[in-house]
Amino acid sequence: GHYMLSTMYRNGPGGIKKDKKKELYHLEEASIGGHPTARNNLGCVEEENGRLDRAAKHWIIATKLGDDIALSSLRVRYTRGLVEKDDYASALRGHQAAVDATESPQRDKGEAYFKLGRDLIALGYGEKN
Repeated sequence: GHYMLSTMYRNGPGGIKKDKKKELYHLEEASIGGHPTARNNLGCVEEENGRLDRAAKHWIIATKLGDDIALSSLRVRYTRGLVEKDDYASALRGHQAAVDATESPQRDKGEAYFKLGRDLIALGYGEKN
């Protein structure tokens, strides 16, 4: 819920007034609640504000929660020498553990079903003619 509220205050859809303070509040609450994308976005906010150490910490946490975008952000900073090798390696191990924890036969079956539906739609099945 907090993450969605943060995006609403950032984008201002449906007549909602943009509000940076409320956006950040809900982004922080979502991050505390374990939302990986919110944590990644906080890293971006910190980077925009010139606080690269704090940004890296957010990206490390988000990466360990399995966020692929945070992993990419962290990788770029590591290759530029802005993130320590040990921190990057730890984040990679955490990311892999998070990915491994989400694997299951049920998830694989659901993904296969989703891909089949997407492929059928791409082939034109389900369209009313």
